[in-house]
Amino acid sequence: MAPAIPTDALVGPHPSYIEVAKPYMLQSAIDKCLSDLQMKESREDAMRLQGVTWIDNVRRSLQLPVRTFNTAVVYYHKFRLLHGEAEYNWADASAAALFTACKIEDTLKKSREILCANWNLKIAPGEHLSPDDARFENHSKLIIGLERLMLESAGFDFRNRYPQKLVVKLGREVGFRKEAEGATAWNAGLDLYRTWAPLKQSTTTMAVACVELAARLHDMDVVEQLVDRGRVGYGKLNTSRGQVMETLLDLLDLYTHHRPSTTVGPLYPLETFINIRITLNQEASAAHIPRYALYASDKPRNGVEPPSPLTPATPGTISPGTAAPTSAIGIRGQNGTVRFMLDAARARGEKVAVDRYHKAEEEEYEVEVPVTVEVEAGGGAGGGDRRRVR
Repeated sequence: MAPAIPTDALVGPHPSYIEVAKPYMLQSAIDKCLSDLQMKESREDAMRLQGVTWIDNVRRSLQLPVRTFNTAVVYYHKFRLLHGEAEYNWADASAAALFTACKIEDTLKKSREILCANWNLKIAPGEHLSPDDARFENHSKLIIGLERLMLESAGFDFRNRYPQKLVVKLGREVGFRKEAEGATAWNAGLDLYRTWAPLKQSTTTMAVACVELAARLHDMDVVEQLVDRGRVGYGKLNTSRGQVMETLLDLLDLYTHHRPSTTVGPLYPLETFINIRITLNQEASAAHIPRYALYASDKPRNGVEPPSPLTPATPGTISPGTAAPTSAIGIRGQNGTVRFMLDAARARGEKVAVDRYHKAEEEEYEVEVPVTVEVEAGGGAGGGDRRRVR
């Protein structure tokens, strides 16, 4: 006879894991991801700047539009937040991000073409190779393999932001000259993607920050008109001074510490960026604006208390039982199906509905049972009698 199967084991199929897309991330979430990966700050800056520069150079060589650059860089940033530096080469990740972005933005390029363009940038024009060269065969397969990881890291979220169009519109409204302030604002929008700002801020916030920085660099009188006034009203654009200030300081950090790796940085002396930063710091101190507009932490940052109330972080992986490592989407797939969702509320509702079938419930009952008591009645030395009482 076969052994009986314990009823506790019959809990049904695995409820699967749900990975919720994160269109926006707080600076605290970015810091936590880098801390979990044990990424040093200097190493992280180098890999981030090298990867974005690689993408920018190759996309210019292939004459790809700026929207493909934006998408590729966002995918590159999200990929690096989930995978340690020992798991990949930064150049391969850059190529895979650009290859994925070309498909998403409908500017199709083969992986061989991307690798060939990067190769031809490093050699003389007379020695250029064609994409059909045999040396790109194995490398091309590696890039195609990384494409799946790129999509998983982004949660299969194809919603992207393109601030350049709004930068041009705002520049025209405030009277920017195309070859002067307009060009500076456009290039600042490209340099902004060398920071983490595209993962944190909306399109309008990034556009307003780039336009304001361009006006400050050219010492324009319209700077006062750009601070929550007129056509650049923050309420109208669904942004705030704290978010714009955070984006501006991210850009100034980039220009202060990594000026040679940017487009706008080498065009101005270091003192210009430092003076602008001092002005913004004075404004932030007077208005009590923290360094990061939203930061999910209870600890003070540079003596400034976090804003209240804190915005709750976007839910990530929702799964019963023990959570797997953050970067192990493939490992989670071995124990159960990984499903990707865009709507966090729907994911929470589904989790509540499924948990009802996987919750161990216990009930308590009280039952009255008759008790029989034996009583001994002593008679004499020789013995006695027993009586049974119910």
